[in-house]
Amino acid sequence: MVESSDQAALRELARSVAIREVAPRAAAADESGELDGAAVKALADADLFRVTIGAEWGGLGLGDVEAAIVLEEIARFDVSTAICCQLAFNGPSRGIEHLGGEVLKERHLPGVAAGEHIISIGITEPDAGSAVQNMRASLRRDGPDRWRLKAYKNYSTLGHAAGAVLVWCRWPGGEGARGIGAVVVPTDRDGVSVTGRHRGMGIHAATEAEIAFDDVAIGGDDVLLAGDVDSAGPFKTLLAHLNHERCGNAAMCIGAAQGALEQAVAYAGDRVVGGRPIGELQGLQWKFADMAVAIEGARLLLGRAVRLAGPGGTPPPLETALAKTAANLAAKLVCDEAMQIHGGYGYSREYPVERAYRDIRGLCFGAGTVEAQKNFIGQSVARGKATTSPGWRRRADR
Repeated sequence: MVESSDQAALRELARSVAIREVAPRAAAADESGELDGAAVKALADADLFRVTIGAEWGGLGLGDVEAAIVLEEIARFDVSTAICCQLAFNGPSRGIEHLGGEVLKERHLPGVAAGEHIISIGITEPDAGSAVQNMRASLRRDGPDRWRLKAYKNYSTLGHAAGAVLVWCRWPGGEGARGIGAVVVPTDRDGVSVTGRHRGMGIHAATEAEIAFDDVAIGGDDVLLAGDVDSAGPFKTLLAHLNHERCGNAAMCIGAAQGALEQAVAYAGDRVVGGRPIGELQGLQWKFADMAVAIEGARLLLGRAVRLAGPGGTPPPLETALAKTAANLAAKLVCDEAMQIHGGYGYSREYPVERAYRDIRGLCFGAGTVEAQKNFIGQSVARGKATTSPGWRRRADR
């Protein structure tokens, strides 16, 4: 898909910052388990945290297309750093801008745009992963327009470094999907504590935290979207907003895969066996072909999904699920093959392919597993739903 001159310039800016500031620090950040402050500052200085935040809060007011461009370019060199951008573009700040009141916006959005404020998201619980409607997080009434929050959230990205957490929880009297809404809680409020950090296979510099909310005071200004005990409407609205995150996830997978392909091609050009580069072998060239097909197919599906969002809109669910599935599977294929082409060196931390291989594996769980996306796609197709592709025919047209 053709990019505008402004979009092409944004891609070049993101790529140049990633090459100059992110790539040289990525391995050390992976080893230390902490985001590199200099890399984050470089992104902030280049205004790359401002992409989707509205101009009234110090942002650029751009959309999902531009977010995907930046995420792809940063993840080409380091997924952990890209996730910091993902939270700013497609995480809680997007929900706050679209659904929140003026106090929430003024409290949080300028800091996110400046790259100085991280908002984590608290959805997953130990006993409620993909089945979000089974969550135990709940509010109890504590007076007019006041509540107390009791919750324990698992896998909250960068929760240990966040200044606030967007918490999905149930309003008093709710059951199942009915009554679920969300609040935004500053992490310095009494009763909020980080109880642990997961040590995952990858994405070491943007780890997931466990966060406890022990009878935390919640006021009306903290409410992002109130739950309705008679309706699942607010819950569905929150779920729809996850399509931004899923598209960002797909963009990061595409970027990491593109980087891995480029590294494999470079290695195969330099590695000489029997007097010629191994990249001249037909067997490896077929691998390159399969890798390129997978990446380009995923990139086209993602491009369609984010463009269909339009200004201020949300990517449609079926197109989003198709894009995320294709991007997750492409990243798994490409990073695995890139490691294979490197041979034993690909298994070593001396080469960035090993880190990309570990990092993208976690993205295949985040924002809804591949299997959850396939369930949704399969159910949608079985019910006669169609994408915007002209080749699809709706059931009523048959």
